[in-house]
Amino acid sequence: MPKVTFILRDGSQRVIDAKVGDSLLDLARDHDLDVEGTCEGSMACATCHVIVDQPWYAKLSPPCEEEQDMLDLAYGLTRTLRLGCQIVMSEELDGLTVTLGPED
Repeated sequence: MPKVTFILRDGSQRVIDAKVGDSLLDLARDHDLDVEGTCEGSMACATCHVIVDQPWYAKLSPPCEEEQDMLDLAYGLTRTLRLGCQIVMSEELDGLTVTLGPED
């Protein structure tokens, strides 16, 4: 079972066991982390954005054009920002670390 570490806005960390196929948005919600996800994962907002730790960013599939468009609207845009709804856990992502994006 892969694990993902969420770094919360207060700097604390939560390590969560993920099932293969879970999105980071689903994991965050299931564990009461402060992630909004207004559009329910349909890429119509950027309220589930997370900052992916640099070593992990290259291991993710590149964002599609629709995700890129939403990321351009996200508060606190960084080079490794991604939508949590578009990151789906796999065994290859065991150990993934992400920081919750800043609040709007």
